[in-house]
Amino acid sequence: MIDAEGYRPNVGIILANARGQVFWAKRIGQEAWQFPQGGIRESESPEEAMYRELEEEVGLRANQVRVIASTRRWLRYRLPDHLLRRHSHPLCIGQKQRWFLLRMECGENEVCFDRTGHPEFDGWKWVDYWYPLDEVVFFKRKVYRQALHELAPNLKRLRQDHNG
Repeated sequence: MIDAEGYRPNVGIILANARGQVFWAKRIGQEAWQFPQGGIRESESPEEAMYRELEEEVGLRANQVRVIASTRRWLRYRLPDHLLRRHSHPLCIGQKQRWFLLRMECGENEVCFDRTGHPEFDGWKWVDYWYPLDEVVFFKRKVYRQALHELAPNLKRLRQDHNG
């Protein structure tokens, strides 16, 4: 599903712990790290897609996380020219994303990358909230900056909700 401007609807997931650290995932067989993300199907809302992607990519279900906040609007990034699939119609030039800040409500041992036959990640670690800004692939940095800045005021809620 590509919109009229060439962007594929997508969700981004910032999964955090009660200390405000975020889940940083390593793409399978690569030294590329990112937040979990994935496409929105035609029949799904962004929130439904987020829960589906969370289970497919991280192995967590809706009852194992709490939604803390989401971005108010679509955030977009363009793909570099060398990554465009010019033979595809309609041409996808990038992603438009709704981002969700979640708090993990279960043990770390519940993370499971092989719930599907096509895992996307083979490792993960907790990192400082702002760490991904300098570490994610260059063409996603602007959208990561926008999402992290918009959702940052909710970090206090990660700790407050956890402590009662």
